[in-house]
Amino acid sequence: MHYEQLKAAHAQLTGPGGAFEIVETEILGNRIRDFKTRPNSIREVWLATQQFAERDYIVYEQERITYAEAHRQTVSIAGWLFEQGVRPGDRVAIAMRNYPEWMLIYWACCSIGVAVVGVNAWWTEPEMAYGINDAAPKFIFADADRLARIIDNPDLKTRPGLIAVRAEQSYPGVTDLAEIIATDRALPDVAVDPDSDACIFYTSGTTGFPKGAQLTHRGCVANLLNMQYAAASSMLAVQAATGVEPPAVMPIPVTLITTPLFHVTANNCAAYRATAVGGTLVLMYRWDAGEALRLIERERITSAGGVPVMGRELINHPDFDKTDTSSLLAISCGGAQVPPDQVQKIEDRIETARPGTGYGMTETCGIITSVAGDFFIDKPDSAGPAMPNFEVKCVNDDGETVPTGELGELWVRGSSVIKGYINRPEATAESITDGWLHTGDIARLDEHGFIYLVDRKKDMVLRGGENIYCVEVEAAIYHHPSVAECCVFGVPDERLGEEVGVAVYLKPGTSLTTEELQAHCAERLAKFKIPTHVWVSDDPFPRNASGKFLKREVRAGLIEA
Repeated sequence: MHYEQLKAAHAQLTGPGGAFEIVETEILGNRIRDFKTRPNSIREVWLATQQFAERDYIVYEQERITYAEAHRQTVSIAGWLFEQGVRPGDRVAIAMRNYPEWMLIYWACCSIGVAVVGVNAWWTEPEMAYGINDAAPKFIFADADRLARIIDNPDLKTRPGLIAVRAEQSYPGVTDLAEIIATDRALPDVAVDPDSDACIFYTSGTTGFPKGAQLTHRGCVANLLNMQYAAASSMLAVQAATGVEPPAVMPIPVTLITTPLFHVTANNCAAYRATAVGGTLVLMYRWDAGEALRLIERERITSAGGVPVMGRELINHPDFDKTDTSSLLAISCGGAQVPPDQVQKIEDRIETARPGTGYGMTETCGIITSVAGDFFIDKPDSAGPAMPNFEVKCVNDDGETVPTGELGELWVRGSSVIKGYINRPEATAESITDGWLHTGDIARLDEHGFIYLVDRKKDMVLRGGENIYCVEVEAAIYHHPSVAECCVFGVPDERLGEEVGVAVYLKPGTSLTTEELQAHCAERLAKFKIPTHVWVSDDPFPRNASGKFLKREVRAGLIEA
């Protein structure tokens, strides 16, 4: 493989005068790697797309929105927010499905230095109330389903202004977005601090509550440059090794958005990458492999993917061989480890497309690593090399760096690492040391700098790209009066990677069926967090000397039985 050429491409692109030159800069008291020529803020990235005015920007079902219309609506939203007294540093929440308005509201807020709070659309009323109380947004843009969970929510401590999106009925005191975008306005002239919050995205918390990660403008823009670097370095390395020139004109990207926009995978990675070069975003109401194939053919999609299960369902769908997929150039899967067999299957089944993956976190504004094409085929069990603005190391339990090839917790430091978690100084201090983010993932590095993820240090279930912390599910289950003890863990699942499983030990004289437990959880947890596998134990769970459950023994005894 072309690893020496990849190393040379890295030096050329990131060295002095390179297109992705890396420098060290002072960020929050630490010397951190950053891109020298990085745009100052997301505002600059979005305003630069005005040059693509006549191109289609967003396609949703039968709707098509050009860049010109997207900018007109974005400016109207930003101007209206300013009229309501919203200023840089304030927060505005988005609670909706992947409607076109999601991206327009996002760009509008970022353009005036207002942080977007991405509300998980699957949250139940209690979860919704927690997130809104925690972030304290001044306004919430919500579709009809989310409005129903917010408008009369008894647990809300504050009452932000509400803007309805695609709601068929009107609500007293709720503004309709259609009224806002009907009036043309001027974009407020504001200076955006690169280290101010661009968005607050929630991740599951080890205390049972989600944590609001503070993604900065600097971090989000750096993530965009990391993705552009990944494509450029790979192309340069292959060209140097083979002598084959890349196409003189690259096709304009048409990207199928398959995962929720309140996650970095869809928003910070897929949407940013296509938007920055004037590409088209094709949104889906919900994931369906057959519908995805129809959209690939109809819209001439160049890039698709999502979590690994989506890629597998796509190529295994009965309509696959009857669909024109010749426009596809890439199938990129992330959010979970891509099974090595799937890498080769993508390569074999789609003549024009190459497989790719990226490993990242909400806490890094997107990707940490990226790998595609020949390099992914050669190392299908790898997540790829770290992006140029990251330092990486694997450490032992004492925080000491382990030698190359040995296992340790992966720590990363760079300009894409979040500022911290809102209202959670203890969680921030626990997760970030001198700028180094503790990923919670056990990994090793090879001699070429490629990272291999081996296990998760955190007690977490990874279901179809969604992180589910076991303690959060356990906290909900313990509310049931019949439950004396419970252990939540991941159960292997061919389609989703893992499903949530639980073993419960009941109080004497009580009973509990699987259906009753699931109904209990449905009142407190989003649907994807509800256990699908339930075991009732006749005996208390084994414990260690400190009194903690031996969860691995419990899990092994049930799954391997």
